[in-house]
Amino acid sequence: MKSEPTSASWQWKFSSLKTISITLVTFEVILQMRFRTPDLLTEFIFKTSRSGGAGGQHVNKVATKVQLQFDVRQSHLISEEEKSLILGKLANQLIEEGVLQVTSQDGRSQFDNKLDAIRKMYRVLNKCFEVPKPRKPSKPTRQSKLKKKVMKQRNSSIKKMRSNKNIEE
Repeated sequence: MKSEPTSASWQWKFSSLKTISITLVTFEVILQMRFRTPDLLTEFIFKTSRSGGAGGQHVNKVATKVQLQFDVRQSHLISEEEKSLILGKLANQLIEEGVLQVTSQDGRSQFDNKLDAIRKMYRVLNKCFEVPKPRKPSKPTRQSKLKKKVMKQRNSSIKKMRSNKNIEE
C-alpha cells in the first residue's frame, strides 16, 4: 500500500547524466513558500568536498560535504526589489559580492546533504521575505492596576512614618 506524500516532501528524479532536477510534489508546498521562485534550482551552484569529523575510512575517501552558492546579483529569476531586499537583510551572510552560501555536512551521503542544503537555502530566502507581525501594545489588567495602587499606598505610608518621627537629642 502506497502512502500519500506529505506536503513538505520532495520528489527527486535522476537522469542518466546524474543531474538532479527537483519538482515539488504538491501545489500546497508552493503556496506555503513566501519566496515563490522554485525554479531557483537552475541558478544554484553546488560544490562538494570532504566532510570533517568522525567517520573512519568512509569520510576520508568520499566528498559528502555540499556547499550551495547562489549569486543574487546575477540571478535572472529575481526582481530588482527582491535582490535589494536579500542583499540588505543577508549582507552579513554573503561570502563575495552578492553570493549567498549555505553548507551541509550532516548526512552520510552527498545526496542527503544536497537535499539539506537546498532546504536551508530556501529557508534562508523565505525568512528574508518574512514580514514581522506588528506589536499591539497591551493594556494593564485590573489586577495589575490594583497591585500598583496598593504598593504606592504602602510606600507612601512608610515614607510618612519616617518623616513624622521626632528625633530626641
